Amino acid sequence: MPHTSYPQDESDRLRQRLMHANRDEFLGLSPAVQRVDEDISCAARSDAKVLITGETGAGKEVAARLIHQRGLRSSRPLVVVNCAGLPDSLLESELFGHVRGSFTGAYRDKQGLVETAHTGTIFLDEVGEMSARMQAVLLRFLETGEIQRVGSDRAHSRVDVRVITATNRDLQARFKVGGFREDLYYRLNVIQLVIPPLRERREDIPLLIEHFLEKFSVHHRMPRPQVSPQALQMLVEHSWPGNVRELRNVIERLILKTNGQLIKPVDLRAEALKSGESASRSVEGRTGPPHDYSLAAQLAAQVLEGGESFWAVVYPVFKAHDLTRDDLRKIVQIGLQKSSGNYKQLSELFNMPPGDYKRFLSFLRKHDCHLSVQRFRTADASLRVAPADEGAA
Repeated sequence: MPHTSYPQDESDRLRQRLMHANRDEFLGLSPAVQRVDEDISCAARSDAKVLITGETGAGKEVAARLIHQRGLRSSRPLVVVNCAGLPDSLLESELFGHVRGSFTGAYRDKQGLVETAHTGTIFLDEVGEMSARMQAVLLRFLETGEIQRVGSDRAHSRVDVRVITATNRDLQARFKVGGFREDLYYRLNVIQLVIPPLRERREDIPLLIEHFLEKFSVHHRMPRPQVSPQALQMLVEHSWPGNVRELRNVIERLILKTNGQLIKPVDLRAEALKSGESASRSVEGRTGPPHDYSLAAQLAAQVLEGGESFWAVVYPVFKAHDLTRDDLRKIVQIGLQKSSGNYKQLSELFNMPPGDYKRFLSFLRKHDCHLSVQRFRTADASLRVAPADEGAA
């Protein structure tokens, strides 16, 4: 049985710390958090490249900020780039800049974010989502330190930056199958920092809840609710596929919904706190492992089984760069298996208004997440996409 409280002296000590906590604190008293904090301090003592690994929402960006803040470059810029949220052409321009006329809309020379981070730190989040071409561009920069802007035929300048990267992927497994450059992996992985998922440090959950209750009650000017023992146990035992970020969002919504009333198990059931195992099984079309903590599977379950809208559950998480394109494709895949490849029926399963069908398709195509429907079709003609829809799909 997981712990749901600390000894009073430990709890009081952390509450004092929570009073002054900000978004760049790695909160908790568990041995796992203490090891992470030691690793962060160790990494901060040098300028070596750091690769931070861990699941979505576990705190990779928080760790990167702390490494910067505790290091010799703390007074210099920290620039954060989410590599999963930008297509190749835009990512290269954002990182390294471009020259006037290099593409449509390039009306003037533009400095890249790497140059902005000169003498400071650049944090490349979800570096595992880079294409093979962008991996080559990044490797060239790491080897030379030179900036070559998009559209230029020569190096523009040389910069001095510390590079910290993060990924929720197993990059070693990816380079073994050609999905990630092995030479780039070893360039990035001088110091590796592993952030444990929240389910591996459940003893920290009650104090994180305490922190978020206080923080969001003050922020929203709402009465601070209490949590019943039964609800606390549910929160501690939940698998938290979205990790601390998911816990944070759940507590914020509960504060807004309960208006200071006691948080009970019924309030948590309304939050669809489930492991997402049934949804993950449908991804592969077979029985999956006994514990699937996929954020994509959980979000798919909230939409398909919980009756929530795609636009309310999936879309904001993706736009906040907390969901990768691969995760979004997985959610679409789960839905297409249920709709037998019918995108119009999928929009209904995703609880969208009838008029949002074309908006949905446009959104998927824009982010390269529109999947071919042929492999989802069944022999049942009643479930096939109508001819008028096939062109749109």
